[in-house]
Formats: sequence, C-alpha cells, structure tokens
Amino acid sequence: MEETEVPVLIVGGGGCGLSASVFLSDHGVGHMLVERHEDTSILPKAHYINQRTMEIFRQHGIYDAVTERASTTERFGRVRWQTTLTGDGPLDVKVIHEMDAFGGGALTDIYAADGPVLPVKLPQLRLEPILRRQAEQRNPGRVLFSHELVSFAEEGDRVVAEVRDRDSGRVTRVTARYVIAADGGRTLGPELGVQMQGVFNMADVTTAYFSADLSKWWHEGTLITWFVNPYRPDLNSALLEMGPTWGRGCEEWGLTFSLGDVDRSDDEAIADRMREVLGLPGLDLTVHKVSHWTVEGVLADRYRAGRVLIVGDAAHRQPPTTGLGLNGGIQDVHNLAWKLAAVLSGRADDRLLDSYEAERRAVGKRNVEWGLTSWFHHRVMTEAALGLGPHIPPQRRSSAFETFFDPSPVGAVTRARAAEFFGTHRAECQAHDLEIGFAYEEGALVPDGSEPPVRAPMGDAYQPTTRPGHRLPHAWIERDGQRLSTHDLVGKTTGFALITGPAGTGWAEAAEQVAEKFSVPVTVATIGAGAPYADPDGGWAAVREIADDGAVLVRPDHHVAWRSRGAAEDPAQVLAEAMARVLGHAAGERP
Repeated sequence: MEETEVPVLIVGGGGCGLSASVFLSDHGVGHMLVERHEDTSILPKAHYINQRTMEIFRQHGIYDAVTERASTTERFGRVRWQTTLTGDGPLDVKVIHEMDAFGGGALTDIYAADGPVLPVKLPQLRLEPILRRQAEQRNPGRVLFSHELVSFAEEGDRVVAEVRDRDSGRVTRVTARYVIAADGGRTLGPELGVQMQGVFNMADVTTAYFSADLSKWWHEGTLITWFVNPYRPDLNSALLEMGPTWGRGCEEWGLTFSLGDVDRSDDEAIADRMREVLGLPGLDLTVHKVSHWTVEGVLADRYRAGRVLIVGDAAHRQPPTTGLGLNGGIQDVHNLAWKLAAVLSGRADDRLLDSYEAERRAVGKRNVEWGLTSWFHHRVMTEAALGLGPHIPPQRRSSAFETFFDPSPVGAVTRARAAEFFGTHRAECQAHDLEIGFAYEEGALVPDGSEPPVRAPMGDAYQPTTRPGHRLPHAWIERDGQRLSTHDLVGKTTGFALITGPAGTGWAEAAEQVAEKFSVPVTVATIGAGAPYADPDGGWAAVREIADDGAVLVRPDHHVAWRSRGAAEDPAQVLAEAMARVLGHAAGERP
C-alpha cells in the first residue's frame, strides 16, 4: 500500500473544503484534500456571497476571479413579491412589494462604508470551480477528486487514514497531524460520535435547476422573486437567476415550488408541473437537476473531536434564509487556517485549536437560530400581509388580492399595513450586522473588560468597534499615495498587525521584540497626523476607540486579539503577555 504523510488532511471538496485548501496554502501549511465526487457541485446551492466572505476572498487573492463571473449589487440588490410571472388578467404580473436587500439600492453606501468590498451573487456550481482552480494552483497534485475516505483512526499524536482512488481502486495510507472534516457530516462526525442537535425535518422542499429563455417575462434586478399566486396557493414559487449571464439574458434558473401530486421519478411530469407553476405551458425548458431537500436547523455538539476539526455543514445546517450556510462555513475555515499554521509551525500550543470551537460554535448557534426564525417568519409574514392563511377558503383568495390592489382608501390602508409586515423582512435580507458584526467573546483573544456595542434586534445595523474579539473595522488609509483598507495591514500569511496612534512609539518598539520572541510576523502601522499611514477622511479616527498612544493587535483573520486604549509602563511586557495568551501558551511557559 502506498503511504504519504501530510500535516493536514481535508475531507470534502465543496466550497468550504476548497476554501480551507486555499487558506492553508497561503499560510504555508502542507495538506491533502480528498473529495469522493469526480467534480464540483452540479447544483446551484448557495448563491449569495456576503460581504465578510468577499473580504476574506480579497485577502487571499480570490476576489477578482469571483467578481469576474458574479452578479453585483446593482443587478441583484432587491427582493420582490409578485403575483405571477405571466398572464394578462387584472391580478397577473403585479408587484406586491419590493425592497432593497443584501447591499443593493440605498444599502450600497452603508455597506461600502463598512467594508472594502461589497457582496456578490454567484451560485455554488460556478463558485466551486473557481475555488478548485485556485486550490490546485497553490497545492498541485494534492487536491484529489474521485478519492474517498475509507478508514480513519487516531494513533497518538497523529491520524492514520486510508483513502481510495475511486477510478483505479488504489488505496493510499495517509498520515496527518490534523484532519478538517468538511464532508457535510456524512462520515467523520458520525464515526466520532458528534451529535447534531436542533430541529430536523421541518419541511420538504423541491428545487429545479433548469435552462429556459424567460427574457420576455423576467423583471430583472432581484436576488429572488417570490410568486404569491392570487388563484391557487399550490402555484406559489420562488425564482432565482443562476447565470452565467445576469439580467433578462439569464440562461439558467432555480425554481423552488410544490410538486403537488407529481411523481418524483417522472421527469416529464415534473417539467410539465414547472410550466404550470410558471404559467408557461409551451415553454421550451431543459431540466438539469431536481433536488428534494429538507429544511432543518441543527448544530454539532462539538466542533473538535481530538485531532479532527469540524467545519461547514458538518458543524451547522440551517435554512437558506439570510444566506449564512456556505458563508459561515468559509468563515469557519478562515478562523481555523491561521491557527493550524501557528500550531504546526511550533509558534503556538495545540491549545490554540480549542479556541476554534470556543469562537465559531457560538457564531454557528446564532446563525442556526437566526435562520430558523427567519424561515418561520417569512411564511407567516406573507400570509399576514396579504390577509391570507388557512382560514381563507380558496374561493376568497382572489378577493383578498383584489382588495390589496384596489385604488380605494380600503386598498390604501391594506397596502400600508402590508408594507409594515414586509418591512420586518429586513431581519433576513438586510442583516448587515449578522454578516460582519459577529464577535468572539472567548478564545484566542484578551478581553479588556469593555461591554460590546448594543446589537440591533433586527440585525440590520452594524456598529464598528475595536473591542477584542470583533472584526477590525474597515477604514480607508493611505501610505505613499497608495489607498489601503485597514484590513490590508494583515496579509494573507500567518502574521499579526499592531495598529498604533501617532504617539504609540513604545508599542511599535515592543512589537519588534514580541515578533522576535514568538517568531510571529507583526506588521506595525502607525496611523494619524505625521505618521507613515495617513487617515485622509478621518475614517479610522472615528472607529479606532484608542488614544494617540494606544494600540490594537489584529489577528491574521482580521479579528482584534487585544487592545490598549492608551500607553503602558512596560509595553513590551504587556504585549508579550497578550501574545502568549492569544497563541495558547500557559502562564510562564516559554514560546
């Protein structure tokens, strides 16, 4: 049997596993990725890449490749409720409500002020090939599709696995220090006794991925359009552009709909049902794949099992509302990659890896809970707004829509009430704080005793802060005529950044000593009047929350590890103690 040894074995080659490969390569960590399928996803799956994930892609040099194929906020930044896609009746093709969403419209300036990049729309079946190419370029010969894990065991300070090439049948014995389980929870988690806890089997959903020319009927500019049929509730559906062209010229689509009594195995009957739902009985369409999936909201009871770190869908699965699934998984491995690099290089103790669960599981829990409440609320909201529900008999359904669109005072008050109901949807489609405002309360950080900013109950207002555990606020700064984001002070390798005010000379000198002592790169950035980095519009001064002689220590994943609001008597000692705590060294332990 062939044998190979790698520091890290990644099991799973979806968006999460491939991102882990890219990040580990950038951190200089040797690894192997194995994926049982022969290629990347054939389903659109997740399609909204939120602002935080795009910041991460920017850090790791993937941003341009993604945006080249993606739809941008001016093309998808609305959500819409509409009666039907087609028809010429008085209740057909009428817009019920629409609102800015996911960084589009009036939200764009807000999102742009809070981050160096904006969200994009790119379905997973188009994103994953990009990630695969990036992973293969950075780790040639070690990103292996059509390879499956067939056995696994921990042996002392390492993991021994057997991986089978599904094409040749050849089995390779792989020895690794750590394993990243990015397999969706299919293999490693259950084998290790990891329990998924939460709400299972809430609803069965059917989504069809198909090609058709809908340019005559499609009202472009939305991330998603929900059709609330005024005649038959069984014809309600949701339609999404899936590219590769965006707008009216879109060639491929995703349709979520009710199958009714149609046999799941009857492809032609399913296609006819899709035509019925769309109101286009003669539509020429090609169905690529029909997926039947179950809505659930579950969280792993632990994110670490010995030398196995559990990420993505293997750790948390939630409804697609708010788009926190794939985004959360990519953010999981972004949190984990620099820690693995620090441990494997000897700069940090294995205890640092415990902080992965301490930090990310709390975020995963909130994301699952938010997704669940958004899912339930969305269904109730639409019915309440339109005066529908199980108490309304089918024969009165159309009259409810007639009242809604009536130009009379009764119609006006009905629409005004509905607008208030629909406005609550901002907790799903304008959840800016959920995307970039999440924070770690314990883990690889040094709390400073300050209280976190009050979070908006609807998740729609982000408050920047340099409080330890939070994402470093973005601000535009300049050096030698070059415009940079504060995020750029942390590169894509395993280095920290120490940001000081103009009077922070003592901290800057301390950083050099600490960097040498711990063998950790620390970029020092002094920002302010007369400093190497200018703050031309005062953006950094508005969010830094430190005095001119204070300092902020930023981790490789852009999260604040420690801060001092002012000077210290012995800055080298203070900063060294902070770095030791962040890297997981025990008190008094020499790095």
